[in-house]
Amino acid sequence: MTENWVVNASPLILLGKAGELGWLPRLGDVVVPRSVALEVLAGAPEDSARRWLEAPEGACQIRDHEMATEIVAWDLGPGETAVLSWAQSHPGYEAVLDDAAARRCARVFGIPVRGTLSLVALAKHRGHVPACRPVFERLLEAGLFVSPELVEQVAASVGE
Repeated sequence: MTENWVVNASPLILLGKAGELGWLPRLGDVVVPRSVALEVLAGAPEDSARRWLEAPEGACQIRDHEMATEIVAWDLGPGETAVLSWAQSHPGYEAVLDDAAARRCARVFGIPVRGTLSLVALAKHRGHVPACRPVFERLLEAGLFVSPELVEQVAASVGE
């Protein structure tokens, strides 16, 4: 079971807006590539994800990493490219991102990947959130763009 995560900006920002970043470090080692951190830190000072990254207790590790040429060729965003490059070169890390093109790239290269909804489901399974549906609703209100069918599928996978 994965205990190491490399996380893109969108999941961090959306989880922050939903008030759900507190449990993320309890799932395991959380790495945020520097390009992702810069994207999050460009947000408003009151942004929850920005405050989480700036927190002195160090809920995550911000790391520099060289971009993999074969992933750069996919012409993804800098954050997605950094997340996938990190996960590819660090076996045991799972990429957390929601972008469809980045997820296709991950499948092509055999990089383990999960989306924000699946991460919430894992947090429920491990006892960090009591129920997924309220979190899903807050994520959707915060701007997560996923199909209602996917929400139902993930909710059903945890018995909701």
